[in-house]
Amino acid sequence: MSGMAEFNSASNADTEREHEVQTGLLRELCKAAGANGDPAVVGEILARLIDYSQAHFASEELLMRMKSYDDYEEHVEDHAQMLDALRGIAAEHARGETALVAGRATETLDFIGKHIATRDRRFADSVRNGL
Repeated sequence: MSGMAEFNSASNADTEREHEVQTGLLRELCKAAGANGDPAVVGEILARLIDYSQAHFASEELLMRMKSYDDYEEHVEDHAQMLDALRGIAAEHARGETALVAGRATETLDFIGKHIATRDRRFADSVRNGL
């Protein structure tokens, strides 16, 4: 396997692991908020999720720029939309609007799932194929 092929394969594997962590945190948030969990725990999950998502998106966006990826702008718009949604959930939670958190977290999980299955899959395919 060439150096570039190894890089592409490792990049895809790393990104998939990051997606597992990110969706795992979102599922954890959905579960805690849906069970009317301790507000401090819900807040901590939200903070970890936002921090992790920012780091993941920055990493993914850097790789896209390195690859001169043609769908970069639209992909980044999805990332911004997801971060806005997560920050909105955190703001609602901070205001004590806990009844809204579980539903909004579920909506965000659905959105991220679709994003991973479509935009991220397209990017992974282009990386794997060396495009």
